[in-house]
Amino acid sequence: MCLAIPGKLVEKSELDGILTGKVQFGGITREACLDFLPEAQVGDYVLVHVGFAITRIDEEEARKTYQYLEEIGAIDEELGLKPDSATPAVVCPIEARQ
Repeated sequence: MCLAIPGKLVEKSELDGILTGKVQFGGITREACLDFLPEAQVGDYVLVHVGFAITRIDEEEARKTYQYLEEIGAIDEELGLKPDSATPAVVCPIEARQ
């Protein structure tokens, strides 16, 4: 199942002409492509789907969504974590280009 996961944009940069950012999901930080959301600023909450930030949301909505995803056990799966560790099971599309 693929869901959009809410996270906080903590860093914004450009990599090989692609707008990217570091997005924090609880205690996990992942790279995300910001080309679909160039207006996003550090401190904004964004929904990330398959490595792409697709929309901004407010902090309260992000918190509620994240809580629901944790309750149904979808966070680890969606962030690409193995059930028994914090090691990524899949590579973020942005990281794969490096």
